[in-house]
Amino acid sequence: MHTKLTLSFATLALSIVAFGQLPLPQDSNFQIRYASNLTVGSSVINITNTGANGAPLNGPGFGGTTGNICVNVYAFSPDEQLVSCCSCAITPNGLVSLDVKTDLINNTLTGVQPNSIVIKLLGSLPQGATPNCTNSAALVTAATLIPSGMLAWGTTIHATPVAGTFAVTETAFIPATLSSGAVGSNTELSSITNRCLNIIGNGSGFGICRSCRAGGLNRL
Repeated sequence: MHTKLTLSFATLALSIVAFGQLPLPQDSNFQIRYASNLTVGSSVINITNTGANGAPLNGPGFGGTTGNICVNVYAFSPDEQLVSCCSCAITPNGLVSLDVKTDLINNTLTGVQPNSIVIKLLGSLPQGATPNCTNSAALVTAATLIPSGMLAWGTTIHATPVAGTFAVTETAFIPATLSSGAVGSNTELSSITNRCLNIIGNGSGFGICRSCRAGGLNRL
């Protein structure tokens, strides 16, 4: 007697994800992933600007702010509190990174460093007379969102079958759905920008995460 084994595509896909091969990076202006087991070690975030919004004809030395995007970073504790936010400028074809422990939870609004967080990235255009990303995470509007141009990857720490040991998996951020509408309405865009505005405006410096650094990271 033989037992027939049926493996659906969905099951196979989940198995591949477990080994860090899926999901593939997708160009989206709003992306999400998580980082866990932060008491064991840190996780990292690597972000690039695909150049979808333009790039200097003769390279960065002559291009000014052409094609630059702001990546607005929002870190949430597991109970949904926005514990830190910040933003950084990324030039076309550039690569920047954040360390979760050092940059996102080292200076939380609550003063508590959670063991796991949800990270949301939102891409927008630089603003101001001299376009920059200062306080951009609190000032994004539907009109300043970029349609595309941002790719991001992140790591998380997970336990292995061997007791007391851990491993790192790196996967791409996945696109999230951003509800947007009138300023002040009950939408995701209004919620995250308003809470970040309160952090910057009334947090006495707490809750502002560190900006990105040039180059990529990957470590436990």
